[in-house]
Amino acid sequence: MEISKTMAVEFPAQYWKDYELLDSGNGEKLERFGRYILRRPEPKALWTPSLSEPEWRRKADVSFIPGAGFGKAGKEDSGTWERHRKTEDQWGIVYNGLPDAETHAASDLHLSLRLGLTAFKHVGVFPEQAPNWEFIFKETARLSRIHKANGLPAPKVLNLFAYTGAASIAAKCAGADVTHLDSVRQVVTWARENMERSGLDGIRWVVEDALKFARREARRGKRYDGIILDPPAYGHGPDGEKWKLDELLFGLLQNVAEILGERDSFMILNLYSNGYSAAFGETIVQEAFGRKYSQMSSGELALNDSFGKVLPLSIYVRLKR
Repeated sequence: MEISKTMAVEFPAQYWKDYELLDSGNGEKLERFGRYILRRPEPKALWTPSLSEPEWRRKADVSFIPGAGFGKAGKEDSGTWERHRKTEDQWGIVYNGLPDAETHAASDLHLSLRLGLTAFKHVGVFPEQAPNWEFIFKETARLSRIHKANGLPAPKVLNLFAYTGAASIAAKCAGADVTHLDSVRQVVTWARENMERSGLDGIRWVVEDALKFARREARRGKRYDGIILDPPAYGHGPDGEKWKLDELLFGLLQNVAEILGERDSFMILNLYSNGYSAAFGETIVQEAFGRKYSQMSSGELALNDSFGKVLPLSIYVRLKR
């Protein structure tokens, strides 16, 4: 079987009005999420900002102040948010999918996401993931059409390390039977709220260690039509299980290869860790899947600030069977 492979750098579409990277540099980024402008640490922004320090201070509604040791030794120690003007603890943004390229018809992809200021600089969404949401939605919609034409149930999509659920909602918007798994109960509750805000229901919620779950599904002979993987570099399961990506990623991918359907299926892997390249992602996926797939693409997800500086944030590998 001939293998099709491409590499690319992908960005959120410029039409997305609820998010904007205003500037980046000196280890920070200045971003607008809806009506608020946030200043946060960003280790990959090693260049000089385009705006002056007084301009950053004037624009930011709130800034994250890291605690001692923040981001060291594979950890993200908590910090605090400093408000420069009155802001709410929680607010929302909307993402509507790209129109059909040929017909220009509006997309059925609609995400309504609640944001919040967490103790670890995160706000509940990673904007650079928008191209992955689009891929998940379009692939799931394609599988939904195939299943419907053949009288089959809705395609089953498993989202591991699912965080606040944007990818789960993208799959649900396309008609999937979605299982959403994360090891943190509060995050799963947040994801449920996002589902309800988006006008959906019926997602299956699982609070468990991802590797344990994947191994058990493999033993049971379970199969999924789509699997989404966005693992952290370090973490803990609900029962204190330690997660270190370098040690566990290959084994996890081998389990995923066992539970992914043998045809008309897809897998998407997203990696944030420094030092991982798209070429690395391709190689580890190829070896874990025994090269049993029909198409693979890989590349980087990045943000463009308003001055044209490209901020790469993660790498992805997308696979189809």
